[in-house]
Amino acid sequence: MPSELEVGQIVEGTVSGIAPFGAFVVLPTGKTGLVHISEVADAYVKDIKDYLKESDKVTVKVLSMDPSGKIALSIRQAQPKAQRETPSPRDSGHRERRASSQISFEDKMQRFMKDSEDRLQDLRRNTESKRGGRGASR
Repeated sequence: MPSELEVGQIVEGTVSGIAPFGAFVVLPTGKTGLVHISEVADAYVKDIKDYLKESDKVTVKVLSMDPSGKIALSIRQAQPKAQRETPSPRDSGHRERRASSQISFEDKMQRFMKDSEDRLQDLRRNTESKRGGRGASR
């Protein structure tokens, strides 16, 4: 068991609590650190419970330690680059996100442009109806 933690060190820990903003992890030294929700996975994490639950064993990297005793941790940065490419959420609803990463840039751009145009069209329609339609005087 390591006697003291150092910034940059990678250690095993156990999730002791889940909050909307992150997860608390008990480290081998007995101290507790926080993995902010942005440091859980490379992909956008909307609900941390899709990725972690209490008593999960996790590998974390120590990002910082301040004099007041707060320890910032990262699960994302503790993983090798190859593993970081594909997040591993708990529920199958995230499979679509992984599949979308295999779509070409051009296809993504085309979809974005179509969605954007549709939104602009809806916005124009709503704005015109509030002004009294086309040709209404201001």
